[in-house]
Amino acid sequence: MTDTVTLHTYFRSSCSARLRIALYLKQVPFTPVYVNLLKGEQSSPAHLAINPSGTVPALVIQHDSKAPITITQSLAALEYLEEAFPEQGPALLPPASDPETRAAVRTLADIISCDIQPVTNLRILKRVGQLGAERADWAKDLMEDGFRVYEAVVKKSAGKFSVGDSITIADLCLIPAAWGAQRFGVDLGQFPVTNEIVKNLEMEEAVKKGHWRSQGDTPDEFRIKE
Repeated sequence: MTDTVTLHTYFRSSCSARLRIALYLKQVPFTPVYVNLLKGEQSSPAHLAINPSGTVPALVIQHDSKAPITITQSLAALEYLEEAFPEQGPALLPPASDPETRAAVRTLADIISCDIQPVTNLRILKRVGQLGAERADWAKDLMEDGFRVYEAVVKKSAGKFSVGDSITIADLCLIPAAWGAQRFGVDLGQFPVTNEIVKNLEMEEAVKKGHWRSQGDTPDEFRIKE
């Protein structure tokens, strides 16, 4: 059905990591195209033609029987992967017959995507710095606020992972956000349920393969040593 899947990605992009992990979980082969955000490659004419927002990720699927599709928002791409490859890998959403649990997954994913991840965005941090704020402290405080909310909500649904014992879209958003928070000095230990979920996720092979320190564009000084 599918000819090729390409992921425009950057090693430290948490939104890109969501899709890397999902593709590994779904066992969908893909070709990474590395976009160096620090060098401004996201603003090149070639990249803007793919993703007009000048961000990553961009998931491009070239089919043998229909026109190519480009998805430039990670949550939309995650749901696409679930719907396009329902028989491959684990389900990333509970079944449609369980709308309440599906809503719980989406709520947790939105807490990450709306309240936590945006304050780590390079464009946002640059503009905050221009206003004279200490951008690392600013981001750390807001991330802690977001994780406090996640902790309060996830207590109601957690099993091994955020919603029961299966990895869902909520977890695919959580784990890269946790990596980002740790880089900013957030102590996840103050959120014990969330922290335990993060530890469980880090044992998963797809998560290890999608880790920001394991990518082809990860600089040597950050790369996980075998």
